Amino acid sequence: MSTDLFHRVVMLTLLIAFTVLSGCAVTDVHRGEPLASQAKWVLLPIANHSETPLAGQKAQASLMTLLHQHGVSSLAQAPRAAQTGLIDLPSDRDYRAALAWAQQEGIRYGITGSVDEWQYKAGLDGEPAIGISLRVVDINSGEILWSASGARTGWGFSTTSGVAQKLMADLVATLPLRQ
Repeated sequence: MSTDLFHRVVMLTLLIAFTVLSGCAVTDVHRGEPLASQAKWVLLPIANHSETPLAGQKAQASLMTLLHQHGVSSLAQAPRAAQTGLIDLPSDRDYRAALAWAQQEGIRYGITGSVDEWQYKAGLDGEPAIGISLRVVDINSGEILWSASGARTGWGFSTTSGVAQKLMADLVATLPLRQ
C-alpha cells in the first residue's frame, strides 16, 4: 500500500471514529437576514413537549448563557406566570403575555422554541436523548426570522443537560448575528 493511500485510510478511519464517538446528531436550520446582536432581545417561554418536568426551563437557562457567549448583550427574560405544580406547561396564553410584555418594553427580537425530547433511553446504558427546536421572532410582527431544530444522543456516561447544551450550542452557532 502506498504511503498516500495509507494516510487517506487512516484519516478516513479517524473521521469515522470521531463521528461515532461524538454521538448522533441531526440538525436543520433556516437562516434569514442577519440579526443585530446589539438590539434588545428577550428569552420567551420554551414549551416542554417532553415527558420530563421543567425541561423547557432547563433549556432556557442554558440558552441564556449561550446567547450571551455569542454576542447578544441585551437579553431580558420575560416574566413568568405563577407556577402551581411541577407539571405545569407554558401555555399559548403565557407566550402571548410574554410577547405583549416584550412589545411594551420595546424589545426587537424574541427567542423561543420547544423541547420535544429530554430523556434517558431505556436499556443498560441509559443514553441521553434530546430534541429541541428554537426560533427567533420579530416581536412587533411575529415573523419568524430564524429557526433551527435538532436531535442528539449521548453515551451512557453523558447527562441530558450536557447533551442538550451541546445541541443548543450547535444550533445557536448558526444564528446569523451581526454587530
